[in-house]
Amino acid sequence: MLAPTGGHILQVETGLQQLMGDRELYLQILRRFRQRYPDSGCEARKALTGGEPGHAQRIVHTLKGAAGMIGAQQVYLLASQLEPLCAGPASGWSGLLAQLEQALRSLITVIDGVLDGDPQQMLAAQAHAADTAAKMPETRMLLQHLARLLDEGDGAAIDVLEQSATVLAASLGVEVFQEVTEAAHQFDFEAALATLQGAMA
Repeated sequence: MLAPTGGHILQVETGLQQLMGDRELYLQILRRFRQRYPDSGCEARKALTGGEPGHAQRIVHTLKGAAGMIGAQQVYLLASQLEPLCAGPASGWSGLLAQLEQALRSLITVIDGVLDGDPQQMLAAQAHAADTAAKMPETRMLLQHLARLLDEGDGAAIDVLEQSATVLAASLGVEVFQEVTEAAHQFDFEAALATLQGAMA
């Protein structure tokens, strides 16, 4: 069982709520976060010191969306504060960036602890979910409905993503599902739709 770990560093219950309590999907998304984002703070620092504030802003923005999805409140809040400061002088972002790097290190440690407590990689569960999705004719209709909501900029798309997380993740793949969901939570419906349509093509 997943216990609340690390308090405000990683609120497991919050992450699970966003995925309608789907434990397997949450663990998959934690693994993906662990693979993709451990060096985001260093990457942002390199971009900023290298005179690429726009690139740094994109790194921080992406990290913010990913952190929000797993319930990593501390990293999410720091990234939210840092993002608009990237275009300004170093005096504005240096302190916050150092805090973000430290918070990210703490978060990765906590994630490692959660994942170590779940040694089985749940391949069987993933295969079962994919098999279930493949057998459901409603899945295609659900994807089309979601695409229509995103195209109209309708916030109900977020509800669909949360309520049908298991089926959508099995159908689209965890990576695509997470990208669509992160974009939708940032109200970037255009990017979410483009990702979804690419997966449906």
